[in-house]
Amino acid sequence: MKYQLKFKRQAIKDLQGLSSDVKERILATILAMQDDLQGDIKKLTNFTPEYRLRVGTYRVLFKIDGETLRIYRIKHRKDAYK
Repeated sequence: MKYQLKFKRQAIKDLQGLSSDVKERILATILAMQDDLQGDIKKLTNFTPEYRLRVGTYRVLFKIDGETLRIYRIKHRKDAYK
């Protein structure tokens, strides 16, 4: 199943603040995840529709809404869960 990607405004701001090599690696991993949710993905809790994708020391936080992946934050792991 191929998912449609939607980036929230804050996720775009998070990406813009990263170096170009980190940004490229994160975007490549997100695009790979778009097909069949590949990658190091973990559901955050049992009661919310939130997931995280691990890309090195960064975390991509997203929700699955039908056939859409809503990416809402991209943060370093020390800041991701605050």
